[in-house]
Amino acid sequence: MPGKQYLTVASLALLSVVGLNAASAADGNNQGGQPTVYNVTDAEYIFANTSSNLTTQLCVCSKFSLGGESACGDNGCCDDGCSEGCCDSAGCGCCCLGDPWKIDRKDDGIDIGGWWQQGYSSASTGMFNSQPNSFNTNQAWLYAEKVADGSCGMDWGFRADLMYGIDAGDTQAFGNNAGRWDFGNGWDKGGGYGWAMPQLYAEVAKGDWSVKAGHFYTLLGYEVVTAPDNFFYSHAMTMYNSEAFTHTGVLATYAAGDDVTVYAGWTLGWDTGFDQFGGGSNFLGGFSSSVSDNATFTYILTAGDMGANGDGYSHSTVLDMSLTDSLNYVIQSDLVSFSLAGTQRSDVGINQYLLYSVNDCLGFGARYEWWKSNGPFSMGGTGLKPAGRSDSYYALTLGANYKPHANVTIRPEWRYDRGQSITDHNQGMFAVDMIITF
Repeated sequence: MPGKQYLTVASLALLSVVGLNAASAADGNNQGGQPTVYNVTDAEYIFANTSSNLTTQLCVCSKFSLGGESACGDNGCCDDGCSEGCCDSAGCGCCCLGDPWKIDRKDDGIDIGGWWQQGYSSASTGMFNSQPNSFNTNQAWLYAEKVADGSCGMDWGFRADLMYGIDAGDTQAFGNNAGRWDFGNGWDKGGGYGWAMPQLYAEVAKGDWSVKAGHFYTLLGYEVVTAPDNFFYSHAMTMYNSEAFTHTGVLATYAAGDDVTVYAGWTLGWDTGFDQFGGGSNFLGGFSSSVSDNATFTYILTAGDMGANGDGYSHSTVLDMSLTDSLNYVIQSDLVSFSLAGTQRSDVGINQYLLYSVNDCLGFGARYEWWKSNGPFSMGGTGLKPAGRSDSYYALTLGANYKPHANVTIRPEWRYDRGQSITDHNQGMFAVDMIITF
């Protein structure tokens, strides 16, 4: 959780794939239940927008469709309704998964669902998947939601999330005073495992307006807490160190037009759950706008007293571009400037993502990061370096998303951290997880 210099799109894309020695410019989510930020942020969107004219020779026809029957025809390619326009003499790039199974499909207006995420990593970055060399349950998640739909007049809604796993300590409201809500209150169960309740809010909507009140995810950044909404298993350093995860307060959303959405609200600082640490009181807001048919720009800021982080300002900017029907490019930049007990903290980072969809079942991605902090900074409440020391960090992540079933996603990745890395000066890491939604 100064100004910055933007490179050209071509050079930025090159940085994403050539490695860690490229020069860096100097200077959080669509998360379940938060207002739409119109970013192409998750694998589901990327998989769903594959071109129907792919020429790849790979035929990936699912034999795990909900009906239990293979969707492959005599030529080995999909031949039912979902492959329309996909198969030709050159091959096919279709993947017929069918609809995912859900606990409740909103027949009564209430959506109930969740996911189970199990993962392994050969090393630790200190960020979320922090239990290396063992298989762990990162997130066992359950939610209940009623969307407030104001299109036909006043409507109400709510959202409640409960999770268990090794991500709980990073998902709790650790910006609270100890013993409040889910932080320091007996929710930790040992061995790195625990419980968290990252969202509990009510919402009203009418026309182009909606207002939520309670405990909810932040708007900052591109990556999010919820595992199914990220392409990669590991997290970017900006997401973990320079952005809030949650807030408690009031947030209004206004659809100013077909292409612009505006946000404005007040919260009790960063990562609070129905509690105020010190004088925590800050503004949370910004906007999202379509800058072209294929690009969206989002600017989100917080300003004021952030509670445990002190007084200051932060912002996150995200430019999300569809370069082709199958290729998506994202550049994100975060800036943080806080003053706590007379000590100044400033962070700046630039992340780049290049995501390619082969078909509805398979996608590949690359992420290149540069992050710099003069500290002191903390990760999940653990101080890692003294104040006044300024270090740069770099990381390259290469990964894939594979869906053998509409409810299952497997995410292998290889990550390399360079320089004054979080846990080691130079470190390579292999990680893989599986997410089952329900």
